[in-house]
Amino acid sequence: MEVEIVEAKRRGRIHYRHCAHFPMLVLHDRGVRYDGCTVIDGLPQSTLQNCSRQFVFVPAGCNYDDWHEQRTLSRVMFFHLNPADLAISPELRHSILSLAPRLFFENSALIQTASKLQALIESGDADRRRYIEALGVVLTYELVRVNVGNHAAEAPVNRGLVAWKRRKALAYIEEHIAEPIPLAALAQLVGLSASYFCRAFSESVGLPPQRYQFSQRIERARQLLANQFASVTDVGLTVGYSDASAFCTAFRRATGLSPTAYRRNIC
Repeated sequence: MEVEIVEAKRRGRIHYRHCAHFPMLVLHDRGVRYDGCTVIDGLPQSTLQNCSRQFVFVPAGCNYDDWHEQRTLSRVMFFHLNPADLAISPELRHSILSLAPRLFFENSALIQTASKLQALIESGDADRRRYIEALGVVLTYELVRVNVGNHAAEAPVNRGLVAWKRRKALAYIEEHIAEPIPLAALAQLVGLSASYFCRAFSESVGLPPQRYQFSQRIERARQLLANQFASVTDVGLTVGYSDASAFCTAFRRATGLSPTAYRRNIC
């Protein structure tokens, strides 16, 4: 775990942007803004003015954008959590990576642990390193407990991906339908290992990622073939086939018809 403490020395606009492979917990130790906005992927934006003693949780792979026109001088702590390096159980690692994003919530246990960490870090006492590491583990446990207690951790779909990770993966596939998408890239997008992501995706969607992308390519091709002005070659190029013969073979395998025969049947 890495911790950053950012303290403003003068009033003005402060803007934070963040997106990483690891989850991040943010504590607004103090700060009141007269204008500003906080946004995390998948959540409505927040314009909360008094952010003091409020937490924000940013899952791995999520974009975080936060700006403040300060009414009071702010102090913010950023906890970058790498579950693989924390001395925690595999179940807890999975729980951390499955947590949904949250904007501005309070919890006294988290505040107490974060405050202890802050004091120890600022003291610069290297002899207390083990205590700091232990508090990092406690902070992780408290974070999971808070989310489970408030039902903020979304339930898996058929024991697969949590809802926000499923949406993020499906949206990425849709946006890159015509491109080769490495399994590792999709897994990294939602902060999971490739093997776990493949298994969870299959449980959530009913198909492995590559087969799902293939099915979406064919579905897109069906829609495009309904347009009489698009040639079969152009349709194949649009859905990722540089060779018309390869497209025809794939389409026939999926539908039982060649693209031309399919077009004749629907028009």
